[in-house]
Amino acid sequence: MNCALCSGYLALKHDVKSRGIRMPYCAGCRPRNKQCSFLKKRCGLLRNSQVRFCFECADYPCTNLVHLNRRYQTFFRMSMLDNLDYIQRNGMNAFLNREAEKWKCPDCGDIISCHNGTCFHCHLDNLKNKRGKYRWEDD
Repeated sequence: MNCALCSGYLALKHDVKSRGIRMPYCAGCRPRNKQCSFLKKRCGLLRNSQVRFCFECADYPCTNLVHLNRRYQTFFRMSMLDNLDYIQRNGMNAFLNREAEKWKCPDCGDIISCHNGTCFHCHLDNLKNKRGKYRWEDD
């Protein structure tokens, strides 16, 4: 998961609570030097820092990651497995550059959230009135 696309990370970055929007904040796993919070509960290798990326594991992709990937493909228009494969082939810098272009807001150039398709920089008013804060408009 690219933290820059996460609604929790974007909510923190743009301090949405001060604008009357109730959303949890997240500083991100990797920026805090942590491993994936969704998977490390069930993965001793991640929990004990024996691997940094899931693709370093002999069981890649594990059942937990496959389930998470399916959910993200279905609801959030991204694939954890595609991301990991790209990082493995091309490196983190290339991945982050690709993501910045792929998720760029067409109106202001900031990043849109994979969780709801909203730019927290220029379309925050849309988020205020949105019932499903973690759903895309056309879902």
